[in-house]
Amino acid sequence: MSQLLATVHTAALAVAVDPHVGLLADAVPNVTPEMPKDVDKPVQSLLNWTAGLGLAAAVLGGLLGWAAVAVGHNSERAALAARGKQAILWSLFGAGGIGVTAALVTTFYTMGK
Repeated sequence: MSQLLATVHTAALAVAVDPHVGLLADAVPNVTPEMPKDVDKPVQSLLNWTAGLGLAAAVLGGLLGWAAVAVGHNSERAALAARGKQAILWSLFGAGGIGVTAALVTTFYTMGK
């Protein structure tokens, strides 16, 4: 591990000392990266629809899980109730994952603006 850190440190010093490294960043002066307006609106609506439909599917999965728990409990089918409980947990995990992913994608997408 120490040899890897030493190599990274040596490479970082070589890049910092080299005067030609700055030329790569100064190739196009006074330009800020920006998403074209014609592309920005459709991409935003695609991201919003994807997140919305994913969350709607997670809610539907949770509702069907609760229904399976109710039917399995009332009809004394333990396997159905257990599968319903798993469906509820997975729908919660799915909704959390969709929410975090949508927030990260939107954050990184709007960073370039």
